[in-house]
Amino acid sequence: MTPPALIMRTTLLALRHWTLAGVCFTASLHAQPSAGKYDPSTYEHSSADIAMRDGVKLHVEIFYPRGATEPLPFLFERTPYGVGGSAEEITVSYKDLAEDGYIFVFQDIRGRYRSEGKFVMQRPPKPVDAPGQAIDETTDTNDSIDWMLAHIPNNNGRVGMLGVSYDGWTAAMGMLGGHKALRAVSPQASPADMFLGDDFHHNGAFRLSYGFEYAWLTEATRENSDFDFDRYDTFEWYLNVGPLSNIQAKVLKDKKLPTWTDFAAHPNYDDFWQRQAMRPYLTRVTVPTLNVAGWWDQEDFYGPVTIYRALEKHDQANRNFLVVGPWRHGGWSAGPGQARQHRFRLGHRRVLSLEDPGAVLRLLSQGQGLADAARGHRVRGGQQHVADVRFVAAQKRDDEVALLPA
Repeated sequence: MTPPALIMRTTLLALRHWTLAGVCFTASLHAQPSAGKYDPSTYEHSSADIAMRDGVKLHVEIFYPRGATEPLPFLFERTPYGVGGSAEEITVSYKDLAEDGYIFVFQDIRGRYRSEGKFVMQRPPKPVDAPGQAIDETTDTNDSIDWMLAHIPNNNGRVGMLGVSYDGWTAAMGMLGGHKALRAVSPQASPADMFLGDDFHHNGAFRLSYGFEYAWLTEATRENSDFDFDRYDTFEWYLNVGPLSNIQAKVLKDKKLPTWTDFAAHPNYDDFWQRQAMRPYLTRVTVPTLNVAGWWDQEDFYGPVTIYRALEKHDQANRNFLVVGPWRHGGWSAGPGQARQHRFRLGHRRVLSLEDPGAVLRLLSQGQGLADAARGHRVRGGQQHVADVRFVAAQKRDDEVALLPA
C-alpha cells in the first residue's frame, strides 16, 4: 500500500500492454471475444452515489463506451485513494481493455473521499452471526454489484474485479463475498497479513516510518494527506522523536489516527491482527483468480503468495493462478520503459508475446493451450495445460519471465 508520494495512486498502476486484468477477465466476462472496436477517448462518463444496506452512500464514477450496442461486462475497482482521476485510467492504464469494451466502475470505499461512512483500515469480515445490517467490504461489494446490475443499462450480467495493493485487497475481499455475477478477480500485490509479512510489519518487525506516514495519509482527512515534515532528512526526524509514545504525545497530540492507536495497542500478534488476516477466510475458489506479485516488492510480496497458497488447497477446478515477475510494488505497469512488452516462455520451448492480452487469457480462462492472436495461429504445449501452469520465475533479462510447470 504505497503512499502517492512514493509511486502511486495505486489505481494508476493498473496493467498496461499485457494487462493481467485481461488475462482473467476477457474470456470470463465477454460472451464472445471483442474485436477492439471502441475508442477509449470517447467513453461516456457519469457518477452516482449508491446506498448500501445500512443506508450509507458510496460514490462511483462510471465509464461506458459510446455507441456500444451489445451488452457489456463490468470491470469494478474499489479504492481508498480517490476516483477523481479515473478518466485517465480509461485512456492510459486500461486503454487495451477499453478498446475491447467494458463498463468501468471506480468506487471510493467507505469513509474515503466522496463516500459516506467511517473508514476502517483493513476492515475485517463481519462475524457469521452478525445482524443483517452489519457491513464489511464484502457486503459493500455485493450491494454495489446489485446496484450496478439494476441501474446501469446494457450490461451482460458479468463483473470482474481487479486492483493493485489496497485495491487488490478490496478485490480479494470482494471475491470472498461470492456474488453470483462476479466472474473473475485479480488481486495484485494484495496484503494478506499486516503483522506477519505485509506493509506494517515484516515478520512482526514494525515499520515505523511506513506505519506512521500511511496512517496519516489515509486517516488525517477523508482524502490523501502527506505529513508535513519540518526537515528533508526524515531519518533524523524519527530519531529525534524518541520513544514511539512520543508520536501521540508530541506529534499528534490531540489528533487521533485510529490505525496509529491500533499499532500502540497491539504490538504483538494478538486477536486484532489475526482477525484481519485473510488466510482463515480463504476456504474456496469462487471464480477464476489471478494473483500477481513482484520479486522486489518491499511491501506486499507475502500477501499474493499467501493468498495463492491458501486458495490452491481448495482449487478443485484449476481456477487459481499466480504470476510472479521481476517487479517492485506494482512495477508490472510502471518504471523504466513504462509499457514494456513482456514475453512468457511456456515450459522450455514456447515463447509468446503478451502485447495482446488475449494471447494468454485462453490459457488461464479456458485451459485449452495458447492462442497467439497477433500471429493468427494456435500454439499448443503438448501435455502442458492450464492445470499444470502454476508459477512464474524471473529469467535472464528484466523483460522476460517464464511460465514453469509446478
